[in-house]
Amino acid sequence: MPSHNYFVYITTNAARQVIYVGMTNDLNIRLIQHYQNRGNQRSFPGKHHCYYLIYWERYQYILDAIDREKEIKKWRREKKITLIENLNPQWIFLNDEI
Repeated sequence: MPSHNYFVYITTNAARQVIYVGMTNDLNIRLIQHYQNRGNQRSFPGKHHCYYLIYWERYQYILDAIDREKEIKKWRREKKITLIENLNPQWIFLNDEI
């Protein structure tokens, strides 16, 4: 059975002021798309320049990833920050590690 990769991820802007939660099957390409889309007022990550990866989780099944993305998106900002800081306390940009 082939292995599938789906990712729930969190990005921020350079000042680490904004949090964006997303889901993708190709994290590298998605981060490039966020970067290329910077400044686009029609999308939240583009408008807020959210292309710095600070957190991610991998899932084998797409429905699990979708459910997790929806769960995290419903959380208050404080709970999202706790999730991030449990893995990445200094909010180090992880883009080069992907």
